[in-house]
Amino acid sequence: ILHPKLAESQSKRPKMAASLARSALRNVGKLTPESSVFFLCDMQDRFRDSIFHFQAISNVCNRLTCAAEALDVPLVVTEQYPKALGHTVTEIKHDHAICNFPKTKFSMMTPEVVDVLAQADYSNRKDAVLFGIEAHVCVQQTALDLLESGYNVHVIADAVSSRTSVNRQLALERMKHSGAFVTSCESVLFQLMGDSKHKAFKTVQKLIMESAPDSGL
Repeated sequence: ILHPKLAESQSKRPKMAASLARSALRNVGKLTPESSVFFLCDMQDRFRDSIFHFQAISNVCNRLTCAAEALDVPLVVTEQYPKALGHTVTEIKHDHAICNFPKTKFSMMTPEVVDVLAQADYSNRKDAVLFGIEAHVCVQQTALDLLESGYNVHVIADAVSSRTSVNRQLALERMKHSGAFVTSCESVLFQLMGDSKHKAFKTVQKLIMESAPDSGL
């Protein structure tokens, strides 16, 4: 007959094992350059005067796109009906993007983008880093489509916005509740490098040397 304390200890082992197994399976949202794709959503000329903190958001988006190039992370760019809304603003460097598609669909996950992501060079990359506008429309619908497609989605809070602060804040909450990680530009970039010895560290450090401008968060 087991001592009561020993019997109690043994009875807890299956529960502890199950807890450890759940922890091992839990997705904590770590990023690597090899697993990631950056998504720049609809940062176009016609939105410049209507989007809450557009210049600040544009500044942070540019940091992200430049870092993507330095870190060898593919960049996907879309533009919402550019015939009427113009093209991606020139202050955001994006000439290294693997694609830049016009769209009428609100989500970035158009058939053309899906086809690009299915290519052998990108099909194993399941961490999506998402930024742009508008948070409550195109960004949110993109995040939900990516989540449904099996991606881990990281929404850059200081690089997304809407015409109003309320819509922006509600969209960030909505995406978080749906399973996206809501984070910041600097947090993502440091996580992608992981070590100050990373080959791109000095390049990325220059991008974030000056604190990001106030974006109303």
